[in-house]
Amino acid sequence: MLTSSLRVLITWGHISGFPAIRGAAVALLAIGIALPAGAADPARLGHLEFPTSGAAAAQAPFMEGILLLHSFEYEDAREAFRKAREIDPGFVMAAWGEAMTFNHPIWREVDLEAGRAALRTFAPTPEERQAKASTQREKDFLAAVEILYGEGTKLERDIAYSEAMGRMAARYPDDMEPRAFHALSILGTAQGVRDHRTYMKAAAVAEEVYRVNPEHPGALHYLIHSYDDPEHAVLGLRAARVYARVAPAASHAQHMISHIYVALGYWDETVDANEKSFRVSEERAQRKGLPLHSRSHHALHWLQYAYLQEGRYEDAWKLMEIMDADAAASGKSGDLWYHAMMRAGWLVETRRFDRVPGAMATVGVSIAGAAAGEFATGLVALEKGDTAAARSAHAALLTRLGAGAVAGDEHAQCATPMNAPTDTQAAEVMGKELEGLIAWQDGEREKAVALMTQATELEDAMPFEFGPPVVVKPSHEMLGEMLLETDRPAEALAAFDESLARAPRRSLSLLGKARAAGRLDMPMLAMETWDTLGKIWQKADADLPEFQDLRRRIDEARRAASPALPGSGL
Repeated sequence: MLTSSLRVLITWGHISGFPAIRGAAVALLAIGIALPAGAADPARLGHLEFPTSGAAAAQAPFMEGILLLHSFEYEDAREAFRKAREIDPGFVMAAWGEAMTFNHPIWREVDLEAGRAALRTFAPTPEERQAKASTQREKDFLAAVEILYGEGTKLERDIAYSEAMGRMAARYPDDMEPRAFHALSILGTAQGVRDHRTYMKAAAVAEEVYRVNPEHPGALHYLIHSYDDPEHAVLGLRAARVYARVAPAASHAQHMISHIYVALGYWDETVDANEKSFRVSEERAQRKGLPLHSRSHHALHWLQYAYLQEGRYEDAWKLMEIMDADAAASGKSGDLWYHAMMRAGWLVETRRFDRVPGAMATVGVSIAGAAAGEFATGLVALEKGDTAAARSAHAALLTRLGAGAVAGDEHAQCATPMNAPTDTQAAEVMGKELEGLIAWQDGEREKAVALMTQATELEDAMPFEFGPPVVVKPSHEMLGEMLLETDRPAEALAAFDESLARAPRRSLSLLGKARAAGRLDMPMLAMETWDTLGKIWQKADADLPEFQDLRRRIDEARRAASPALPGSGL
């Protein structure tokens, strides 16, 4: 636990090409300060240089704010920047930093009025704010943030801001901060759609920052975001292995590395990252006297998904209970989104309908979360044999789709407040899947397979996404399971391979692939797949039915592949 007696070392100084900075010493300046109650330790948030013209006493909280900003700890960063302004009311970059905390590019969130208000509290107009900036560099940073909170649509502002940061990065080639914020701004122009050219452009800029400062939290963070899909995740392993160590006091930094691990199907590493992230968020809540529902539900969601992949259903259920309590306590749309996704994930992965989490309202929740909620309700109804209730859930899902963006205004503060095209696409896929399951329940097997094939075509049109699947039951996996049931193992095997291309080492897809390979008399493939699943399920619940069957399956596959091979040893 951090204490107020911790001493920090804040370093800044003259960087090549910069004018002399008021209040900063040339070379290194060490300032010993007592951290205020509730503050994070800047020495545990990463390392960077950001010279400014602010008063010397205001530099420490400013630097804390910058480090937190790069790790998306927006609320704490805002507190730090405000502290810097209390010390030095004329500190222009502290006003800039506070405004920056209201724009969340990756999450497609922006609070226009709050950002504008933060700038107005410094000076009423852009011209007056420019006049208060002491250096051309500070004027440039300020001019760029004015674009974010200026006129035009969000996309127009994001593109113009990114162009401004690109010009600034070229103007100050030895300064890594414009480059870091330029990399983030490029990611922001994607607007939730994974365009690989955009992401690789951002990666190229972030790589330049990493080359100069391999402990820069922004460089590490933005590299992970650039590479967190199955095709590129291996490129992000370097950043993933460093970021959490560099910024252990940032909950989001602990979580972020799992973006790479999920994309590669590294479940032990994903568990470790998100256990730490959730624990850091709990420590923050205790340190700052915040309610329990202020903990990181983002980390909780990813942790549950990793537990489910490892067959640790009891551990996953405990997280579901936490989310139940926290969502009920807060009632916020973001928490309700996480509850809907975790409830659906629990039912999809465990197939345990004797323990069904209660549904919660999804009014104000983005379309993908609302669709996941109705999909889960439909699954429960079908398990009970209540086709009429399943049809009602399907109708409700289609109604939400027809209503369009529900939480799409730019001031919303929820997990996915602006419905990107991928959100609507995911809802369409889940709607088609539920329709196919209803047809399957009605005995219309060929119709069900046809509908599921349509679902795969819809999902194939979606770009690769990071993290637990927004389409909570991957359509290729569900199609593979249907094809196995209709005795079409070759087609099923192809479907499971497609699913695994999108979600490497996903347990239910591996389970289906192993069974399909066995049906096709492909013992080597069956053995390899069962072996992989066995490694993933090393910590699985002892009463997991598939786990109980796993040892026999592996031994059978080994004997079929080669009688000389030893048993599984599980």
